[in-house]
Amino acid sequence: MDASDNGSKRPTLGVGMVGYAFMGAVHSQAWRTVAHVFDVPVRPVMSAVCGRDAGGVRAAADRLGWVAAETDWRALIARDDVQLVDVCTPGSSHAEIAVAALEAGKHVLCEKPLANTVDEAEAMAEAARAARRRGQVAMVGFNYRRLPALALARRLVEAGRVGALRHVRVTYLQDWLTDPRTPLTWRLRREQAGSGALGDIGSHAIDIAQHLAGEPLAGVSALTETFVRERPLPEGPATGLSGTGGAGRGEVTVDDAALVTGRLASGALASFEATRFATGRKNALRVELNGERGSLVFDLERLNELHLYDGTEPASTAGFRRILATEPGHPYLEGWWPPGHGLGYEHSFVHQARDLLSAVATGEPPRPSFDDGLQVQRVLAAVEESAANNSAYTPVAPVAPVAPVPA
Repeated sequence: MDASDNGSKRPTLGVGMVGYAFMGAVHSQAWRTVAHVFDVPVRPVMSAVCGRDAGGVRAAADRLGWVAAETDWRALIARDDVQLVDVCTPGSSHAEIAVAALEAGKHVLCEKPLANTVDEAEAMAEAARAARRRGQVAMVGFNYRRLPALALARRLVEAGRVGALRHVRVTYLQDWLTDPRTPLTWRLRREQAGSGALGDIGSHAIDIAQHLAGEPLAGVSALTETFVRERPLPEGPATGLSGTGGAGRGEVTVDDAALVTGRLASGALASFEATRFATGRKNALRVELNGERGSLVFDLERLNELHLYDGTEPASTAGFRRILATEPGHPYLEGWWPPGHGLGYEHSFVHQARDLLSAVATGEPPRPSFDDGLQVQRVLAAVEESAANNSAYTPVAPVAPVAPVPA
């Protein structure tokens, strides 16, 4: 951290971001906003953004609010005005960038999923453990944990409001690939994305299930499918989730959809569906937890709401209760608007930035950690192994708890 500037009593933290497309834009929004909403102990300074195209990254820096632009991520890591590296690139480069940044003494935020393979995730988690002993922090960007309604759900589970869990169900449905003319972007190539719907949105489903339950998956049985096996090659640059197809064609090398059943460590059952072929579903993440005393239901398309069923109430009056998670006492709401004024998708990234800045200031390890990301990666690998072996039940090895750093 650097000394305070402009008369502020708060120290500053120089942030360097690698990648500036969809995720880069939303992360930029968070870094621009967080210190204006929350009383963060460290004020982020948007020092530099990195991308391969000099003209594109300079334009992105101007548009998104970054001071400088780089075309080599190694140069970004080496900058004296960068103390935290934010990795928003395709999964194929996560391990190389994040490990190099940690070894250079930087804090790291890495978008999900943590890596493309378990071996890469293992190396990243080990680098993060070593960095932790040097006082650095590393976090993986599962932003949905930080939606107020889902953060409230976690509080209610911890408080015992639903009792021992019996079932966890998570579906994540999108439709942006239903048109076979949609071009073959990097998200459809295994060498860049690692997997398809499974890693892209299924990783969110797995993380949310384990986070809300407070326990890991012990094993899975799975099916995956690729419905459209060839697509037009992109004509010109693809941006975000869109692009224009040209005359050539290429093979889709990732899954289009995944169906998973599993068992949590406690014996509770879990089920997941991740697809980018659910016609009419734009960003439909739905979570349901059923326990011995009650149930919780969340729908991302109504992201300010959480539904609670209290099974201890008399049957004559019991029913699902809608909780509007916009009260000052709800998670993260102290910095925002009056009660009843809803938040949106981008606010979860602001909350992520707030929590990471707090971790940098206090030295406390942030969650989800790289070990949490590794655990999700092991589940993703088990899903693919099961699907390749006629849905055979496949155990998931737990990640060993990390010993606390001596004071």
